[in-house]
Amino acid sequence: MDRKQHWERVYSLKSAQEVSWYQAQPDTSLTMIRRAAAGKTAAVIDIGGGASRLVDCLLKQGCPDLTVLDISGKALEQARDRLGPLASRVAWIEADVTAFEPTRTWDVWHDRAAFHFLTDAADRERYLSVLNRALAAGGQVIIAAFAIDGPQKCSGLDVERYDAAKLAETLGPGFALEESCPEIHLTPAGGEQRFGFHRFRRNA
Repeated sequence: MDRKQHWERVYSLKSAQEVSWYQAQPDTSLTMIRRAAAGKTAAVIDIGGGASRLVDCLLKQGCPDLTVLDISGKALEQARDRLGPLASRVAWIEADVTAFEPTRTWDVWHDRAAFHFLTDAADRERYLSVLNRALAAGGQVIIAAFAIDGPQKCSGLDVERYDAAKLAETLGPGFALEESCPEIHLTPAGGEQRFGFHRFRRNA
């Protein structure tokens, strides 16, 4: 089963509230996006946003330029159905981020869902190539990934775990770490998942 088939199957079997990564209020993401935007009317893209509630919160906060990219059309459909008429204020992209061909740039790149699933070095290189083409000069990238002491698997798939130093090395010298913080995510089933949230600024 390839990546797309896997995630379409997940969202065929579960609602957004049933998946382990569900957050009713993604506070850490919202705080980092606000700091990254620094009061500007920033363009934001959420990578692997799927059926996440982050898009709802950003719309409520008045984000004027919002894009959600996910490999699963079913996940995006869940989000659009939930938002109703508000969905028209969002650009929805169904794509594997490693094969995405951006035709514009964004000021803030947020990813709480996709990067830690890229266990193959070639896939990470493709992801970083897309990131470098899609992020505006001076833009910021927020990646939330499983911590070094976090789960080794999620949704039946192996994951790559990170701390700030490992992620900084992966992104390379073109990015400077602005902040990093841990988070213990409580799953809908009551389990704990250790994450790290890391915000980097693209060097001019």
